[in-house]
Amino acid sequence: QFNTAMALYHSFAWPQAVAAFKAIAVTDPTCGMAHWGHAMSLLGNPFVWPAGLTPQLMNDTAAALDAAKAAGLKTSRERDYVDAVVVFVRDHASTPHAQRMQAYDAAMAQVAARNRDDKEAAILSALITSANFNPADKTYANQLKAAAILEPLFTAYPDHPGVAHYLIHSYDYPPIASQGLTAAKAYAAIAPDAAHALHMPAHIFTRVGYWKESIAAN
Repeated sequence: QFNTAMALYHSFAWPQAVAAFKAIAVTDPTCGMAHWGHAMSLLGNPFVWPAGLTPQLMNDTAAALDAAKAAGLKTSRERDYVDAVVVFVRDHASTPHAQRMQAYDAAMAQVAARNRDDKEAAILSALITSANFNPADKTYANQLKAAAILEPLFTAYPDHPGVAHYLIHSYDYPPIASQGLTAAKAYAAIAPDAAHALHMPAHIFTRVGYWKESIAAN
């Protein structure tokens, strides 16, 4: 159940992911990480933040994180995951988004560093690093930093939906888009039931002039 819920998260299938994590909490009321997944899914697509992050949604996310702690976090790794999201959600009314995003990026990097055998930690850390970009930075430093984490994982886990997906996002800029072609060509077949996975390769195809492939993806 948890793997399925995470697969839904990795392809940005938000309503389905929320429902899946809620179902896990019913199956196992002591699974605090089910509430963490619920919180993550409520936050949605980090590449469009802060759009959509209403005060009510942030409060709902905070409540889900509180529920995670109340249900039980059995290991320091589980606590690390929850605490990293708390960094982003805490003080959302008084602390600017960019400041909280920077703190969240740093917190997720620490989760990955403390849990080096946990590939999901590295993948989710790369996701936040990629989304934590400065639009004025034409060196694409954070996007390429994320891609450097994801590329070897793509080689090791070529069927992981999040790795392919987040590589596409990381390379979704005209000067570097060609570097995302391998992931773009793979992602739809990795997650063929996810609408977002079918569309997402078009981001790369359009930027490199693969018009027929872009039309097919859309």
